[in-house]
Amino acid sequence: MSLETQRRLAAIVAADVVAYSRLMEADEAGTLATMRAHRRDLWAPLVKKFGGRIVGGAGDSILIEYSSAVAAVESSIEVQMGMAERNAGLPDGQKMLLRVGINIGEVIVADDDIFGDGVNIAARLQALADPGGIALSDKVRNEICGRMLVRLQDCGEQYVKNISEPLRVWRWVQGQGDAGGMPVEMSKADASDSFPSILVLPFENMSGDPEQEFFTDGITEDLLTELARFHGLTVISRTTSFALKGSSLSVPELARKAGAKYVVEGSVRKAGNRLRITVQLIDAASDNHIWAEKYDRNIEDIFDIQDEVTQTIASVVPGRLEAAVRKSAARKPPGNMAAFEAVITGKVLHHRSNPEDNARAQVLLDKAIELDPGYAHAHAWRGCVLGQAWANGYVEDRDALIPLIEAELHKALALDENDSDVHRILAAVSLLYGEFDKAAFHQERAVTLNPNDDLIVVQQGEILTWLGQPEEGAEWIRKAMRLNPFHPERFWAHLGRAHFCAGKYAEGLEAYRHVGTPNHLTLAWKAACAQQAGDADTARQSLRDAQAQLTGLSLADLRGATHFRNAEGWDRFAAALKAAGLPAGAEAG
Repeated sequence: MSLETQRRLAAIVAADVVAYSRLMEADEAGTLATMRAHRRDLWAPLVKKFGGRIVGGAGDSILIEYSSAVAAVESSIEVQMGMAERNAGLPDGQKMLLRVGINIGEVIVADDDIFGDGVNIAARLQALADPGGIALSDKVRNEICGRMLVRLQDCGEQYVKNISEPLRVWRWVQGQGDAGGMPVEMSKADASDSFPSILVLPFENMSGDPEQEFFTDGITEDLLTELARFHGLTVISRTTSFALKGSSLSVPELARKAGAKYVVEGSVRKAGNRLRITVQLIDAASDNHIWAEKYDRNIEDIFDIQDEVTQTIASVVPGRLEAAVRKSAARKPPGNMAAFEAVITGKVLHHRSNPEDNARAQVLLDKAIELDPGYAHAHAWRGCVLGQAWANGYVEDRDALIPLIEAELHKALALDENDSDVHRILAAVSLLYGEFDKAAFHQERAVTLNPNDDLIVVQQGEILTWLGQPEEGAEWIRKAMRLNPFHPERFWAHLGRAHFCAGKYAEGLEAYRHVGTPNHLTLAWKAACAQQAGDADTARQSLRDAQAQLTGLSLADLRGATHFRNAEGWDRFAAALKAAGLPAGAEAG
């Protein structure tokens, strides 16, 4: 028969049994029978389920080809979990453990077998895996990033036999000593391990209708995907979540099994044409509820309901988690904070918008970067805090801050170009510099990466307002408010500004009445809205309150805090404040 060859790109899985020779020496017939049973009952069905093809392997090894890296990794994790379940209760000397290596590369296909460097590298990776674990090439890790919810341990570059260049290796490690062999996922052993780890348990179908099972599983799947967009969370993988479905263990026990600090659980109940979805966020250590909510909807388009509820939950949960971590961090001295805690505490100080808290935020962000130099989020927020100091004149030499700000933001982008918050901050700082096209580019990228982050969504509204599209901006701001019912009151200030710029002055004044602790900028905008709405008394009082906060406040002080792309916007704002009695100041233009 002639040898027909072709080339194609493939995800290659190479697996091998640990200490196979020892097992055969101890019980040749039993080991062979066990091996055949594993192949027949576990490996083959999972390979078929994930669209793979067994292309080789004899005795203690197996070689599998997949068209998708995600399928290769998910299948391999399920194989390792299945093997752990089969090994449960056996003496160590009788357990059959696998090492698995996964690579992506071009392969040569000849008579249904595959050859080439892609296969050789998969085999070398297999040798680097822990017993019961999986080693992945950097190509595989990059391919599944953003598509699969799994944490990996970065093992750095490794030199292997007959491969000239070092391999960047990542490991997925099976949980050690867990009853039932459930996986405990491992992360890079650095300061970023303090990210809140969250387990989303499959939502429970309370309807008694088996056909509703697809909807409840769909809620869980979508929520896992949307939460994974938040780089400040460690989301336990889908494989682990669904492996725990129907478990009788308590929430704290499930969290310990999965290596999670927090748990989301929920249920779906259908009655007639009504659907009730409940959700709870739980601190696993204390078994206390951090947040709970229920959503009642008429069943019209069930998939629209699924999208709406998933987006709302995905927006609220990170904020509630961050608040819980922040509350715990508030009891720690700054020197004892881990990187994540230092960043979120720095965020709070930044939002207070005063020189003292800005300086304290800088100290905390310096601490975060010291703990984890590769933490993109920390570099981005340091750039943001320095940008606030530059914009508000908190330092004497503002020009000296510009290269520092740019260095931090470039570093953040180089470290993680897919962190939505990095792009959000880049957009905000670009706006401060008057680089409107650059701001719009990074803002669009942020929205694409995470359309459920209320801070990104509200900033979309802010930027559209400054760019001259205030009515569209107001819609985005209202969307952010719907996404996060716990939104900060400054969202109302953004909405008030959008209404003013759209010429809806009464609506703007009403929005500003929701701001309980306005700063001098907010009071100035409130005064402008009131003046244009015909409420001169409120306009004058708002200006007096603003001037009490910043003695000698004038239009000159406000010019640098506005970012209108078109001069017409500033002219209208300035005219309203002049009419209300605000002096121009020495440098108003």
